[in-house]
Amino acid sequence: MEEFKVPDYNKDQTLRQCVQAALDHYFAHLDGFGASDLYQMVIHEVEKPLLETVMREAGGNQSRAANMLGMSRSTLRKKLAHHGLN
Repeated sequence: MEEFKVPDYNKDQTLRQCVQAALDHYFAHLDGFGASDLYQMVIHEVEKPLLETVMREAGGNQSRAANMLGMSRSTLRKKLAHHGLN
């Protein structure tokens, strides 16, 4: 999956606004090509940095990170392994 660059964001933008801006940018630069598998693309782009950041904030503690994410530790472990973060 090819990564695309988006302009810098205003530091006061919410996460929702940042995602909206990134998607607007993505659609504006399709150059006539149709979008497909958009849901998977967004999840792929967001999940790994989310896991990396939460694990850092949790000091590497998987139980704490799972609690922060609202998921079980076993689900977190599967996601970490999927992204090569174990």
